[in-house]
Amino acid sequence: MVKYGLDYTRCRWILPLLLGIGVIFGIIALAGRGWLESQTLPYVQQASLWENCRRPQQGGEWNCESLMGYAWGRAAAATYLVGFLLLVICFALAIIAFAIDTLRFNFIRGIGGLLFVAAVFSIMGLVIYPVKFSSEIEMTGINMFSWAYGFGWTTAIMEICLGFFFCCLPNYEDQILGNVKPTYFYSSP
Repeated sequence: MVKYGLDYTRCRWILPLLLGIGVIFGIIALAGRGWLESQTLPYVQQASLWENCRRPQQGGEWNCESLMGYAWGRAAAATYLVGFLLLVICFALAIIAFAIDTLRFNFIRGIGGLLFVAAVFSIMGLVIYPVKFSSEIEMTGINMFSWAYGFGWTTAIMEICLGFFFCCLPNYEDQILGNVKPTYFYSSP
């Protein structure tokens, strides 16, 4: 990417594409019902960020209760949702930043800073949820934090890594724009 510069059309959209993948992972985490699941048969418990469902016996009906009745449930959902919204804003700003012919490198660094703020909010929600869930809600059987919770952590890790990329990219402004003369290390015989 640095060798050809951001004007190289295939490399220009890599960072916004990765942000888009992070947005998709965040949607999966928000909508997924696999934040906590029973690990073994009979499957008696399943929880999302929004509700906790139990089944008293195999083949019975699921009884669901909202986690929004708990203060920690509202806090976990709100902080993760704020982190996700900041990620969506960063995605929109990245598309705008990379669509402009003349890159504004300070603008790109600002997107990186906003990604770090989004990561802090996402991690707060991802830490509040399991700590308070396991201490305040009685769990039956053997349970595990499952796939949707993993997508939430993947989104948070992507926010941190992409924040570093967006913050460090302006350090290579001259190389990206092609303003540096090539240096040849050649000595005559």
